[in-house]
Amino acid sequence: MGRAWKFGDHVSTDEIIPGRFNITTDPQELAKHVFCEVRPEYAERVRPGDIVVGGQNFGCGSSREHAVIAIRNSGAQCIIAASFARIFFRNAINIGLPVLECPEAVAGIHDGDEVEVNPATGVIYHVTTGKMFQARPLPPFVLKIVSAGGIVNFLREHDLEELMHP
Repeated sequence: MGRAWKFGDHVSTDEIIPGRFNITTDPQELAKHVFCEVRPEYAERVRPGDIVVGGQNFGCGSSREHAVIAIRNSGAQCIIAASFARIFFRNAINIGLPVLECPEAVAGIHDGDEVEVNPATGVIYHVTTGKMFQARPLPPFVLKIVSAGGIVNFLREHDLEELMHP
């Protein structure tokens, strides 16, 4: 269970982590500056397990992985959005951050609400109101990547030959 941090539509990767901080790939350093211009209090107040909630086209803009790295290492357990920019969605999976699309949940969740998320089932439980929302669950293969902490870790844990010819 975590607290919701609600954002609007078209949150760009530059709003998630401004370009001036992209001179490093150090996850902890990036996390210190995540959302610094749109929610300056986020980096200091986010707690492990909190949930980022975004509107339409979350993560639009550049294709840099820095934005996903910053969110993941801030302690957020996942992102729920009405929709994601395609490259951001893929980067999130590659880095091991669960992302769920559910416009109904986004409409029903407010900043500071308590939310529980199960990426395997797609169930989003709005603890504050008692409502349940159903997102499309992440496919089993994607869940394995997320559980491993990203695609690089997943590939380290599995024999590539085994993956290519099961």
